Amino acid sequence: MPIRIRKLIGAVALIVLVVGWALIAMALAQLPVIKANGLVEVIYYVVAGLGWVLPAMPIVAWMSRPHP
Repeated sequence: MPIRIRKLIGAVALIVLVVGWALIAMALAQLPVIKANGLVEVIYYVVAGLGWVLPAMPIVAWMSRPHP
């Protein structure tokens, strides 16, 4: 697969990942368990804010692989 097509597919996948992650994170942030304690809320927002990076790493690695 040419690198340009791979980058296009990867970019769309990253956008879908980030939007989906944000929607799920916003929904989970409304849970009473998270809202009840300020420290839990801060930890949740740090984890939710940085958590999308781990699923995105394989997509970026796949996108940047050279054309055989």
